[in-house]
Amino acid sequence: MVITTRVGLAVCVAGLLGTSACSRLYYASMEKLGKEKRDILVKRIVDGKKDQEEARQQIKTTLESFKELTGFDGGDLERVYNKLNGEYEAARDRAGDVSNRIQSIHQVAQDLFKEWAKEIEEMGDASLKSRSRVMLRDAQVRHKHYMTAMRATERKIQPVIRAFHDQVLFLKHNLNARAVRSLKTTLAKLDGEVALLVTDIERSMQESDEFVKSLLAAGT
Repeated sequence: MVITTRVGLAVCVAGLLGTSACSRLYYASMEKLGKEKRDILVKRIVDGKKDQEEARQQIKTTLESFKELTGFDGGDLERVYNKLNGEYEAARDRAGDVSNRIQSIHQVAQDLFKEWAKEIEEMGDASLKSRSRVMLRDAQVRHKHYMTAMRATERKIQPVIRAFHDQVLFLKHNLNARAVRSLKTTLAKLDGEVALLVTDIERSMQESDEFVKSLLAAGT
C-alpha cells in the first residue's frame, strides 16, 4: 500500500493525474504520518509568512541596488547590469513563491472546510454541532481576511517586479551613463510603491499569525 501511494504521488508530480486525485493521494499519505488537513494548512500558512518575508527583503535589496547604481561614476557597466539582473531575477522568483503559496493555502483551506462541514452533519449532539459550526464560520472568516491580505500583497508585488524588469532591460539595451541617470526619475516613484508593498506584506503577515492562532484554538 505504501509503495502504491508513493507511485501515485510520483505520478501526481509528473502531472499525469487530475488535481482532485492528487489531493486525495496527498492527504492519504499525510494522514499516515499523523498529519490532518488542519496541520497541513497551519504549516502552509507558516511557510507563506516566510515566503512573504523573503519577498519583502529581496524587493528591498533589489531597490537598494538600483539606488546605488544612480551614483555610478564610472567602471564596468556590464558587471553592474549583471548584478542588477540577478537581483531582479531573485525578486521575481520570490514573488512567484508567494503566488504559488497563496494557491496552495487556499486549496487546503477549502478542502478542510468541506470536510469540516461534512463531519458536522454527522454529529448527533445538537450543542456540539452548534459549537462546531461557530468554529467553522470563524475559521472561514479568518481565511477570507487572510486571503484578502495575501491577494492585496500579490497585486502590489507584480507592478514592482515589472518595473524592475523594465529597468533591467532598458539598461541592457543602453549600457551607458545616460541610461543610469534616467533611473532616478523612475526610482522616486518606485520607492513609494515599494514602501506601500512592504506595509501590505507586514499586514498580511499579521493576518497569517491570527489565522494560525484561530486554527490551533479550534483544534484544542
